[in-house]
Amino acid sequence: MHVFYTPDLQDQAHYTLNEEESKHCSKVLRLSTGDKVFLVDGRGGLYEAEIETESKKHVGLLITKTTKAYQKRNHHLHIAIAPTKNIDRIEWFLEKATEIGIDEITPIICERSERKIVKEDRLQKVITSAVKQSLQAYHPVLNPAITYAQLLQQQTSATKLIAHCIDDAERSYIKDLVQPFGSYLILIGPEGDFSPQEITSALQQGFEPVTLGITRLRTETAALAACFELNYINR
Repeated sequence: MHVFYTPDLQDQAHYTLNEEESKHCSKVLRLSTGDKVFLVDGRGGLYEAEIETESKKHVGLLITKTTKAYQKRNHHLHIAIAPTKNIDRIEWFLEKATEIGIDEITPIICERSERKIVKEDRLQKVITSAVKQSLQAYHPVLNPAITYAQLLQQQTSATKLIAHCIDDAERSYIKDLVQPFGSYLILIGPEGDFSPQEITSALQQGFEPVTLGITRLRTETAALAACFELNYINR
């Protein structure tokens, strides 16, 4: 069944899709009166609806069933990641991480970052598309890009991890440092890895160093590996 993202949907019996979603519904999907669809509000609400009226710009829906806290996750995962020079690779990560399960993403600008500007609108669209494709009622939060130093200064009660590639440094596996059903923040660096000074700063702020395996991973692969492992631990 087709899914539409409706973040302004409240507890109501009738709803009209915005112009963009209406056009997609009527012109691209060619749905018509009587067809059934799903709506997700990004806050845990899943709605079953039926098309009442349809036009190119306005598709009216009748809400027939409401489910709150649909598939609410038992943990909170926040990944702070250095944007790659090729933005397509970060978009790939956002799509796959959303499908697997992630709650929050923060782009971080590091000493060795090759990309220092992030167009958040495009990334938001990638996340929203993945939310609809995977029928998720919760929309991951994409925070504005900040510097690495700013990220380290943020207060959090989450278990704090930093993944880096310095082979002779002491590192642990994620599974040995976290407990299920918790809140986690993991830092993923740029292609050239975090600088030694950045790693030292993170450790001084209470971050635990972790390894993601014996091979050297691309930034987006490392982030997705961490995403998968933490979701696996919380199954």
